[in-house]
Amino acid sequence: MECISRLRLLRSGPIPSGFHEIVRFSSSGSSKRWTTRQRRDPYSREATLRNLKSRAAFKLLEIDHNHHIFRHGQTVVDLGFAPGSWTQVAVDRTGRKGRILGIDILPCMPPKGASAIQGNFLHMETQREVKAFLSEDSLGRPIDRDALGAAGEEVSYIDLERQSELSASSHEGVDNTRRSANTSAGVRVVDVVLSDMMANTSGNSFRDHALSMDLCNSALAFAVDTLKRGGHFICKFYSGVEDVDLERRLRKAFDIVKREKPRASRSESREQYFVSKTLKEGVTKQDLYGDLYDY
Repeated sequence: MECISRLRLLRSGPIPSGFHEIVRFSSSGSSKRWTTRQRRDPYSREATLRNLKSRAAFKLLEIDHNHHIFRHGQTVVDLGFAPGSWTQVAVDRTGRKGRILGIDILPCMPPKGASAIQGNFLHMETQREVKAFLSEDSLGRPIDRDALGAAGEEVSYIDLERQSELSASSHEGVDNTRRSANTSAGVRVVDVVLSDMMANTSGNSFRDHALSMDLCNSALAFAVDTLKRGGHFICKFYSGVEDVDLERRLRKAFDIVKREKPRASRSESREQYFVSKTLKEGVTKQDLYGDLYDY
């Protein structure tokens, strides 16, 4: 692990087969109900069989099947990535040359093949660090095993670890002036921005919806600032009266905007997804929000 300012960049190295599961503890009654529901849920069972971090992976898999979001070699940013199921899908779908970066407020080791920054995405500092990371093309790239073994020598585990450490530590020495210029000018190097962010529900539908819209609007501003022309944006939202305003902004920014309720999304849940494809040329976050997001 390498420190970046007050944030943590987590580099995923070789790990044993299978992934650690995240277990949530609560009161005994609700915990038993949660356990029973998980055992009965076919998506949860299938996720366990496939070594996926959570059943949420099937939501993104269905969206990709319907809308063809991913291609090999893409750069993907996953906002609110923990525990990592969407990141796993992105790693798999973009192949060995894909570049995947996850951001989450929780400390979480990213799946093999991805990098992560720990921090609150709503904070200006976190977004600046993410853009600085993205501006350095070498960071987060897969280890080039072919280059390491070009001379016909056997590639050892130590060689792979050394290259990984050098790639991560090189971020510390990035020239501040160049970093600042890249960040302020916008870093349009991303092909797909994913946002599965959702604040903890409170039982107050209006409050939950309002918090959801705040997260979605911040994610959209970031996406428009970092996506290449033609890039895609997927975000989860909690349905309510304000989602029409979000949809209006999405249609101003993207050629295609669809609402989705994947089959893996529980029927009783008010969560839905906006699938926005093909960022229009010349659109900026200022076009959508004025000076609300001035970083």
